[in-house]
Amino acid sequence: MSEVYTFAYDLDDAMRPCGGSLRFSRDGRVSALLDGVVLFGLDLDGAEEASVLAGVGCGLVFLKGKDGEERVLCRFSMSGLVPAGEFCKVVNYYIQTGTAVIPDEKEERVCAKCGKPLMEGMSVCLFCYNRTSLIKRVFALLRPFWRTMVTTQAFMALSSVLYLLVPLFNRILIDRYLEPMTGPAAHVLMLAGAMLLARSLGEVIFVLSSRVYNRASIGFANHLRTLAYDKLQRLSMNSLSKRTPGDLIRRVMEDTNTIKDFITDMGRWGLEQAVMFIIVLTILLFTNPWLTLLVFLPIPVVAVAMSRFWNFIQIRYERQWRRSSRCNSILHDIIKGIRTVKAFGNEDREIQKFAYETRKLAEVSSSNERLWALLFPSMVFFTGIGEFLVLYFGSDSILKGGLSVGVLVQFTMYITYVYAPLRWLVSFPRWLADAMTSMVKVFEILDEEPDIQGKEEPEDVPLTGGVRFDGVSFGYKSYEPVLKDVSLEIRPGEMIGVVGKSGAGKSTLINLLMRLYDPNAGSVRISGADLRDMSPRHLHENVGVVFQDTFLFAGTVYDNIAYAKPGASAEEVIMAAKAGGAHDFIIAMPDGYNTFIGENGHTISGGERQRLAIARAVIKDPPILIFDEATSSLDVETEAAIQDSLQKLTKGRTTIAIAHRLSTLRAADRLIVLDKGRIAEMGTHVELLKRKGIYYNLVIAQRQTGKRA
Repeated sequence: MSEVYTFAYDLDDAMRPCGGSLRFSRDGRVSALLDGVVLFGLDLDGAEEASVLAGVGCGLVFLKGKDGEERVLCRFSMSGLVPAGEFCKVVNYYIQTGTAVIPDEKEERVCAKCGKPLMEGMSVCLFCYNRTSLIKRVFALLRPFWRTMVTTQAFMALSSVLYLLVPLFNRILIDRYLEPMTGPAAHVLMLAGAMLLARSLGEVIFVLSSRVYNRASIGFANHLRTLAYDKLQRLSMNSLSKRTPGDLIRRVMEDTNTIKDFITDMGRWGLEQAVMFIIVLTILLFTNPWLTLLVFLPIPVVAVAMSRFWNFIQIRYERQWRRSSRCNSILHDIIKGIRTVKAFGNEDREIQKFAYETRKLAEVSSSNERLWALLFPSMVFFTGIGEFLVLYFGSDSILKGGLSVGVLVQFTMYITYVYAPLRWLVSFPRWLADAMTSMVKVFEILDEEPDIQGKEEPEDVPLTGGVRFDGVSFGYKSYEPVLKDVSLEIRPGEMIGVVGKSGAGKSTLINLLMRLYDPNAGSVRISGADLRDMSPRHLHENVGVVFQDTFLFAGTVYDNIAYAKPGASAEEVIMAAKAGGAHDFIIAMPDGYNTFIGENGHTISGGERQRLAIARAVIKDPPILIFDEATSSLDVETEAAIQDSLQKLTKGRTTIAIAHRLSTLRAADRLIVLDKGRIAEMGTHVELLKRKGIYYNLVIAQRQTGKRA
């Protein structure tokens, strides 16, 4: 754990470029260094706030004391504006809480072992990962398919052995029958038939075993893909938010397929080539050791060159992976937000953005292919030198009577089987570099520990609806709290309205209640049980929620409503639709409840999407209902109709409703006013109006806005 949080500033007091650092340590001190010399050190005991002042071309970091005195800590160019703000947040959190938090987000994105930059969205280094352990883990995942693969590999090895009989028969045919021009034609015919039979039988065995092997390899890919997707579903929102959708899609789909291709296809060919190499080497050594030495003469040169080029090739393919992931992310975002793009007429701009990224990908890919087009032929050429040596010295030996023509022909035919594995090995670093990148990224997902941990033996007590927040503090960054020491008790069946300005912490309160995040301090309880002590499934089965940003799946209306309760009856779906005010517009559709709606409900209006979301939330008949701006997209008439339905629906249920349109919360039993992460006011609509505080000001501002409209 780091003991110091550092902000690097680049201007001295005279506004000249410099190399300085402002440091905050866990003991509550701020110090400044310039070119390695300590300028000052301050205790924060008498400090009130650290702040940033952005000027023209430069900025300053101030520390304000409780006596009102301000001190300039450092100056920086505008490139340091964001890091300076992060530094001030860390310092202010210590001033407010007395707790020093050195955030992980500030740590450099480099590997602690080798110093190389980490890829975006990754916490492990591609170059320091143990490659042997990676491959062992992949083979461990192959265990359910191992027997089938080994059996088919054995048959494919047998087919390779049958292929190797052909040069032996060819040597016998030349040396015993063709060169001396003696021997019965029947023997020649028998040798030709034996060669044909060996080749044909080898092909049949290869085709049949390949079909079985391919089925097993596809099953392995499906198994790996399912594991990655399963883990993806179980990761916390905090983990998912650190990665782009394109990155996650690529890991689940493309990277798993790359691993499958490498392990199954490359593994299959590797074993086959190894078997053939050993058998051919044995035959050649027994036939003529001297010519065999000439065959293998170039191999050390190729092996040394391959080891030298390995790291260089890996870096280049890691760069290509990164560019490809970026293209996937842009494509995913644009397709998902295509309506927004068209609404603002930004098609050309998005085309240019995607074209730029694809051009960069093409440049990296082309550069890699050019390099490979240079390296591969060079390696192949060196491996082929042995063939020329065998032909030269073998022909010379024939002329001198030391070697038969059949032996030389056998050698030249077997050279193909010797050099094929070598040429395969020349291509191996390229495949391995690509596969290793994919392995690291997939296993990083599989190894990641979710922030939200469930108990091994959860306490799934019956939930009656009572909710309690005990001293809850939370921030998406620990040093930047969104909620601060929130304590609130909601009685079973009570309707609570939550209001406040944007950023006050309303949605965060809901996220904690659904346990999408765990509080940094304090606890959230339902029916007296801490959410961390119960299983997530039990919690979510008892909480219905309608988010501000409604999401619908591509499918029928019926499927979208029943999504919250798989196996729901048609009566339950219809009752839920009526409760959400969706039944009337559904039956007016061409196919009623079987009408297909596009992804995210783009074929229906925003108000209709929200009504379907309400129906989806209430179909579970949960004891707790949450509405996060559930009626924000509805017109006044529709909202009034839904409010009538919701009033009936919320009777006997604990209901928490967030709304900017304050008129929708008048029927709430109590209103909670959040301000800067704290509960500023609490009471009924009438009580809060009488206080003429924050809620009163919000109501007046909204009325004035309504009059101007």
